[in-house]
Amino acid sequence: MYFEAYKKANQAVERLPLTEYRLFAEITRELEDANSASATANMKINALFRNSQLWLTLKIDLISEDNHLDKQTKAGLISLAIWVNKFTLAAMRSVVGLEPLIEVNKQIMQGLNASVKQGSKPVPTPSQAGIGQISI
Repeated sequence: MYFEAYKKANQAVERLPLTEYRLFAEITRELEDANSASATANMKINALFRNSQLWLTLKIDLISEDNHLDKQTKAGLISLAIWVNKFTLAAMRSVVGLEPLIEVNKQIMQGLNASVKQGSKPVPTPSQAGIGQISI
């Protein structure tokens, strides 16, 4: 009940691309902090976990019938979400660094930022709260 009220208030105040950008920025900052020399293992695991939740949420929204993005865009983003998942597993085992995940997030943020600056809105869908459906 409270979540629904919060979701409605948030949607009224902030456009979806801006909300998505803000969430990507927050999680990317956590990844950058976790990638620093002074980061603890716990910081790294938490940042990777939040990033994987974000991408899982995006993937769920993308495969939803309510998502009206064109098929090519959906396919590309779903493929990217699958890559993020696989790369995250390797990063959790410290086989790879966090830089590629940080870079992917920054590229997504650039696209969202362009959308916000142009004032364009994505195709409205009933699942516009895609990111907000799962607490990250």
